[in-house]
Amino acid sequence: MTKITVIIPAYNEEKSIGKVIQEIPKIVSEIIVINNNSTDATAQVAFENGATVLAENRKGYGYACLKGLEYIAQLKTKPDIVVFLDGDYSDYPQELTQIITPILEENIDFVVGARVPEFRENGSMTPQQVFGNWLATTLMKSFFGATFTDLGPFRAIKYQKLVALQMEDKTYGWTVEMQLKVLKQKMTYVEIPVHYKNRIGVSKVSGTLKGTVMAGVKIIGWIFKYAFK
Repeated sequence: MTKITVIIPAYNEEKSIGKVIQEIPKIVSEIIVINNNSTDATAQVAFENGATVLAENRKGYGYACLKGLEYIAQLKTKPDIVVFLDGDYSDYPQELTQIITPILEENIDFVVGARVPEFRENGSMTPQQVFGNWLATTLMKSFFGATFTDLGPFRAIKYQKLVALQMEDKTYGWTVEMQLKVLKQKMTYVEIPVHYKNRIGVSKVSGTLKGTVMAGVKIIGWIFKYAFK
């Protein structure tokens, strides 16, 4: 039986994290919520809904994801597939089955849930997010011949392939780092169109000018780093 683990970084998501956990398909073996220095009841709500809750007080999406990977590395039985999912309820957790299908049926290494325009709720992505995704994926296409169209956070990867990527970004560049390393290591990948809705609460990245600028700088920095490496 395929063992699937879900990693959810969460910062002040007490109103949404329970909904996210409840809608994750039961085929998942373990749901790991990383409480990223929340000041609300995120950890308590996640625990009450059956998640394994870890604490990472260094704020940053990458820090949270790396904490989850550290935990998995200590387990006696490792997962076959790791799925990353946001805790703000903008994704549709039930679409996890579609995200992992190419891995299970076609032996694909990595799958990105692409937030395609026709499946996006109005206002669910800011203009700067849409532009940033376009710019990043266009650069990846130009430099690496990639076919990515999105840096969507809802994604799945074979655990052993994830380990081989040796992920290191601590903050905003986590998603693009993963995609760039998949390209550089010539892993197989596909995108699966997913639905996307307005999140619960305010985004900590695209909802602020600082977050938007910092994320953009980090993403473009990773791309140029690999383009000229």
